[in-house]
Amino acid sequence: MRPLPLIPLACAAMLAATACCAEAAPDAQFVPAFQSFLRASEGQDAALASALAGFEALSRAEPASPVLLAYRGAATAMQARSTYLPWRKMAYAEDGLALLDKALAMLQPAHDAPGQQQVPAVLDVKLVAANTFLALPAMMNRRDRGVKLLGEVARSPLLPSAPPAFQETVRKALDKARLAPDGRPRT
Repeated sequence: MRPLPLIPLACAAMLAATACCAEAAPDAQFVPAFQSFLRASEGQDAALASALAGFEALSRAEPASPVLLAYRGAATAMQARSTYLPWRKMAYAEDGLALLDKALAMLQPAHDAPGQQQVPAVLDVKLVAANTFLALPAMMNRRDRGVKLLGEVARSPLLPSAPPAFQETVRKALDKARLAPDGRPRT
């Protein structure tokens, strides 16, 4: 019996283990789309097209990135507020939710590692999904899942290692959702 070459196997194992975390887009590409997304989230509808185009291009270039897919899904769902046609509103919301559900399903333990802007990918995806779910009308039945995801982010042992700006965003989301700092309903 011939012994297996251990060095190539070890290298292959290391590459496979790091492959899911190496999909962070370069900041030069991510930051402009992210800034447009933030402006669109604050109600500047003119920034939405730029955010959506940026995250569509980034997520197509990095299809294994749940973070990029989550932002793409949130931007897609955000389009629902920019049309008066009810069937278009539903289509945008449903398409965005499908992308967010896919991003959440893609999460693995390896996504605990820092991703875009040094935020653990798992926290970024869950926060984007939670904020989107909580912003939807009640008829979409996503509030409970949004509260659950926001609570998971708030209680995560990874949160203290996240950048201060991300931690502040989590605190603001908890306040807006009327949740305690641990993510549980206020009494």
